[in-house]
Amino acid sequence: MMRVSMIAALGAGLLLVSACGGKGDDKLGDQAHDALENKADAMDAAAGQMGGTDKALMEAKAKTTRAAADAKEEAIDDADVNADAMSDAQKNAVINGN
Repeated sequence: MMRVSMIAALGAGLLLVSACGGKGDDKLGDQAHDALENKADAMDAAAGQMGGTDKALMEAKAKTTRAAADAKEEAIDDADVNADAMSDAQKNAVINGN
């Protein structure tokens, strides 16, 4: 019985460690998300200066960019990249989509 409890505790511990990432990808994903959110904010600001169809198109583009920000952050996190092992140039390429 003690062995089963130890195995269950070990499994739970491994699950917790895997859930938190731990390779620096959370910060990288957040930075990529923030970069796209900033672009979407600029689009919303530009839309405020427009009217009619142009305004609607710019707002739709901002909405699509926000969805892309969420998707990119999740993809980086799911990839479980070791951001600590990446150079600054590599990190910037991921963040800025280059």
